[in-house]
Amino acid sequence: MGKLTGKVAVVTASSRGIGRAVAKRLSREGAAVVVNYVSSPEKAEAVVQEITAAGGQAIVAQGSVANQRDVRHLFETAEQQLGAIDIVVNVAGASVFKPHTELTDEDFDKVFSVNARGAMYILQEAAKRIKDGGRIVQFSTGGTMMPISAGGIYAASKAAGERFAFALAKEIGHRQVTVNVVSPGVTNTDGLIMPQEAVDQLIQQTPLGRLGQPDDVANVVAFLVSDDAHWLTGQNIQANGGIL
Repeated sequence: MGKLTGKVAVVTASSRGIGRAVAKRLSREGAAVVVNYVSSPEKAEAVVQEITAAGGQAIVAQGSVANQRDVRHLFETAEQQLGAIDIVVNVAGASVFKPHTELTDEDFDKVFSVNARGAMYILQEAAKRIKDGGRIVQFSTGGTMMPISAGGIYAASKAAGERFAFALAKEIGHRQVTVNVVSPGVTNTDGLIMPQEAVDQLIQQTPLGRLGQPDDVANVVAFLVSDDAHWLTGQNIQANGGIL
């Protein structure tokens, strides 16, 4: 019996990277998990197979967080196949790293459609459907607190998701639903597209002296969605190895 036994969790962008680690970690604690993907069904199915092979329960649901119809379908699929939703973790994100003078309208649309509009859609649907006493986690980035050269548009889009989450924490707290933000530092995934020189500099500034791993972040999420974190809401947890 894990801490999340009997719970239903929706984890966006969970076919790879941090999302995959979160889905598997919540499953190990007993949650039934919706593994969401946009364009990699084979990767999502592989995550489901890993979970079920370990004795857990998981299903696949396709959809982009930037599409409101897809978001509704994601939550409907969860409810129809697994039951009422207890946990929502929005890991989905898009990134562009360019000097400010080189940014384009296409860059803006790419990151803000997922990181800002997508956060709005996911948090809206979560607020409508999550059970009283539920847990919501919105992903952001340490870049909203520590400016990174060429990372302005990414940080700005993620900051929008933070603000949505903090407002929602106030709005639905009376239902004993907690809403928190997790901001990873530099994490070793295939989504890490920063120049190697910038990555090396950030590692040097990190007291623990290494890149974060997806499981490092997933462990933080597992705590936030457990009953142990019932007194934490409206917080931004910097899961970053201590970088300032």
